[in-house]
Amino acid sequence: MAAGATAIVCAFVLGERDLLRAGVLVLVLPLLSTLAVSRTRYRLACARRLRPARLPAGQESRVDLRLENVSRLPSGLLMVEDQVPYALGGQARFVLDRIEPRGHRRLSYRLRSDVRGRYRVGPLVVRLTDPFGMVELVRSFSLSDTLTVTPVVVPLPPGRPVGGRAGEGETVARTLAMAGDDDVAPREYRHGDDLRRVHWRSTARRGELMVRREEQHTRDSAAVFLDTRRSAYWGDGAASSFEQAVSAAASAGVHLARSGMPVSLVTDAGERVPATASGGTFEGLLLEALAVVTRSDERSLTPGLAALRTGGGTVVGVFGELTEADVRSMPAVRRGDGAHVAVVVARPDRRSPAVRALRAAGWQVLPITTAADLTAAWGAVAGLQAGYGA
Repeated sequence: MAAGATAIVCAFVLGERDLLRAGVLVLVLPLLSTLAVSRTRYRLACARRLRPARLPAGQESRVDLRLENVSRLPSGLLMVEDQVPYALGGQARFVLDRIEPRGHRRLSYRLRSDVRGRYRVGPLVVRLTDPFGMVELVRSFSLSDTLTVTPVVVPLPPGRPVGGRAGEGETVARTLAMAGDDDVAPREYRHGDDLRRVHWRSTARRGELMVRREEQHTRDSAAVFLDTRRSAYWGDGAASSFEQAVSAAASAGVHLARSGMPVSLVTDAGERVPATASGGTFEGLLLEALAVVTRSDERSLTPGLAALRTGGGTVVGVFGELTEADVRSMPAVRRGDGAHVAVVVARPDRRSPAVRALRAAGWQVLPITTAADLTAAWGAVAGLQAGYGA
């Protein structure tokens, strides 16, 4: 427009009629382009699908887009851009020449992140331009999706930490040799029960055949403790010691949950992911929680350890570099007869004193540098399922 106005002024000064025509054309063309684009009444619909919507760090997810022209007019040149965080690879851009009335186009691209987290994908932005490329109109959809990048879960050998019960199975609660007749807990007679186990006093009281309950089913539980203190870890990015600790906690939690144990997650700040919660299995809840866990400014492990003092069962603690004060607080954590396993993620030259002190306090210690080291170390504290608890 400035060039057109300049040409018109020069045309009057120089008396050039052809220059006047060119100046008017250059001046009016952007205005006509603006009018044409602003009156565009394209109606577009967009759908997006993530496959999968949750994946471990380092793997790829595919994004499928479907852009449909639901108006009766064909579209012009469209520049399509899906808003993608930088950590997932930056923007995804496409150029579509024309979409016929009631027609659609399918677009796809891939996302990858080496850093866990929860990322927003979208919304889709469509840029309309005139044929001369002078005017651009930006329209944005409101639809967006969430991609969850979870910690890497390393496979662990079969078995659970030795020291707890055998999980869900039969254990002898009381026998006739150890309990008096009044201490036996009776139950209703079932077809196939040994008649020698009939409890006659309860049978006479209830008016139906009752037998002694000599066995009861118990179910072991476990808690995964994660130290998130900023001062306990070093490094940044996917290779930092904190990321290795998060991956180790995810691996232990998933392994114990898949073995049939109710598992809960506790952090040093006392935050919990309960063993039973609505809306999904514990494995999914654990990975969702660990996908967004960050380092805390806590200085002490006391708030988190206090949450472990209730209940019984197995404790798997994942710690960074521990101080003498941290180690002194460990013996206060007692959960019945369950095993106590400490996974220490620390540099080899700084973990020896903590390892010795933890072992003296009754913990089974697995010193590792990366989460991949946990696979080999786990076999030292796990009993095979077939012989567990023997």
